Amino acid sequence: MGRAVVVATCALNQWALDFEGNLERICRSIAIAKSRGARYRLGPELEICGYGCSDHYYESDTLLHSFQVLAKLLESPATQDIICDVGMPVLHRNVRYNCRVIFLNKKILLIRPKISLANAGNYRELRWFTPWNKARHVEEYFLPRIIQEVTGQVSFVLNDTCRFHSIVLPAEFFSAFCFDSPHIEMGLDGVEIFTNASGSHHVLRKAHTRVDLVNSATAKNGGIYILANQKGCDGDRLYYDGCAMISMNGETVAQGSQFSLDDVEVLVATLDLEDVRSYRAEMSSRNLAASKVDPYPRIKVNFALSCSDDVAVPTCMPVQWRHHSPEEEISLGPACWLWDYLRRSKQAGFLLPLSGGIDSSATACIVYSMCHQVCLAVKNGNPDVLADARRIVNDETYVPEDPREFCKRIFTTCYMASENSSQDTCNRAKLLAEQIGSYHINLNIDAAVKAVVGIFSMVMGRTPRFTAYGGSSRENLALQNVQARIRMVLAYLFAQLALWTRGKPGGLLVLGSANVDESLRGYLTKYDCSSADINPIGGISKTDLKNFIQYCIENFQLTALRRRVVKHIMSAPPTAELEPLVDGQVAQTDEADMGMTYAELSIYGKLRKIAKAGPYSMFCKLINMWKEICTPREVASKVKHFFRMYSINRHKMTTLTPSYHAENYSPDDNRFDLRPFLYNTTWSWQFKCIDKQVSAL
Repeated sequence: MGRAVVVATCALNQWALDFEGNLERICRSIAIAKSRGARYRLGPELEICGYGCSDHYYESDTLLHSFQVLAKLLESPATQDIICDVGMPVLHRNVRYNCRVIFLNKKILLIRPKISLANAGNYRELRWFTPWNKARHVEEYFLPRIIQEVTGQVSFVLNDTCRFHSIVLPAEFFSAFCFDSPHIEMGLDGVEIFTNASGSHHVLRKAHTRVDLVNSATAKNGGIYILANQKGCDGDRLYYDGCAMISMNGETVAQGSQFSLDDVEVLVATLDLEDVRSYRAEMSSRNLAASKVDPYPRIKVNFALSCSDDVAVPTCMPVQWRHHSPEEEISLGPACWLWDYLRRSKQAGFLLPLSGGIDSSATACIVYSMCHQVCLAVKNGNPDVLADARRIVNDETYVPEDPREFCKRIFTTCYMASENSSQDTCNRAKLLAEQIGSYHINLNIDAAVKAVVGIFSMVMGRTPRFTAYGGSSRENLALQNVQARIRMVLAYLFAQLALWTRGKPGGLLVLGSANVDESLRGYLTKYDCSSADINPIGGISKTDLKNFIQYCIENFQLTALRRRVVKHIMSAPPTAELEPLVDGQVAQTDEADMGMTYAELSIYGKLRKIAKAGPYSMFCKLINMWKEICTPREVASKVKHFFRMYSINRHKMTTLTPSYHAENYSPDDNRFDLRPFLYNTTWSWQFKCIDKQVSAL
């Protein structure tokens, strides 16, 4: 009997509501899978319409166009003689389900609704879909006319599993993160191949968790586990990081890339089912449980995933999964996200206000990394990347070969000096721009600042002063904010017209460079340079960014950064440079302004979001964490100051620039971190509880 099965999974760079593009990428992946001998192809979750459709799932158009694409797939010669497993929304009895549709040779075999919906963090599937709560239950589904005309079928069943001769394959897609993942009972019922069509996004240090969960799923029960995932930016803050994989009996046998510019990536593996059966044979506890399990309904299909004579067919061996370091993840993930955003927005490049500090320097390095990825993809023969690059630079014969040269064409950096800026930061910005090859602009904003303040003085009859010159804290803050907001206005002006002055078409996307810790504390001016089109580092901590800068020095051969200036960037205290210099040197520092360190901010952020700690709980945790360095009264003071400043500034999160999501303690107000933006900033009840505990201690 047949024993060697050839299966395929893929990672596709789908785009929400891009039905034409999504169809092309699905067809391409099926054709590749067939050309490599696969008899079954698994695609990502909701791949037909794109995972990130959000409230567009409510629209009947989304359902209609999804079925239209399905009809095209059924008719395509590429889908013949291979089992195709695709994802799309389906309306059944006026209820929307997140479904898998499995078809073979112009016949739909079954539709399988999702059981466990993702509804935490960035996920809101329960807002648009209903989970299928009828375990092992079969219902009749009536097909739309456009599908009937292709298949000749009027109706068929919604079911759990397909039987292909002697092989049982569940038409199931679920999160391996579920506490009651259905693969356990399915495995006990004889299922040998499990499929997981996923829409899983990137978070720093998350990949190993996903891989471990997939491998552990078959380690204790045996079987073959196939994972498909979306990749790329499909229209919002998330980057789906591929990592398609195939695992057998607890070991990875095929690994896809986590970050790449390839729109279509297909993994094919040949596996021996006898290895699964042998693995399970001596598991007596498993076999006892299997003898008692309630069977799943089956659909019998006259099709085999294996051949009758396959004894000599070579099968895949286990591979060692290579994980990226956090610094590599920062270099690659946001870079791929930027490329997707740039090419899909049809803009001509980026503009970054480059201050010479760690944050803006890290952002510039990410753009440089993107240029590296583009040149590498073109060198490896990727025609899609080449076509996009030519359109972006408006040159049909252009071939990007040198990252610095490509960077010069699509990346503009701008140092906006004021009378409060130091020569050190100016030099840092200039040297880094030269090293990465960006088109660099130096300008001075003093004339614009004086003009705006002059209007105020003329109307109100008083002139504000910095505290260094005898002014109040209100005057000091207002004068800082004027500088910061003028920089934002100028950034957008230069983004719109810089290419025009050089005789080139198009506009530039403005990049922001506020890190996740500053956003959490609210240490930014509303509508300053943190207000941009997108922000590649908005979900990354200051600590990780410092490590990333060191990674760039070592891996991108940024020789200018190896000079003395690097020590300045790495070790100089972060500063906004909005207050007057003292003896020509910067006197203002971020941590002094904030009243807390960046390291403390990271701890506050993780406790607030991940540990779900309010002021009192945070205090209780920190008196133990910091018992060697702080008294309880000092801890109380720090916690109160954080929550007071956090709540005062929370309104800034409502206008936060869309940022790459990379941390689980991100304060993103869009959908990840839902909080009020008008607080009682005295926290009177909570702080009294802290004071009572301090007194007791």
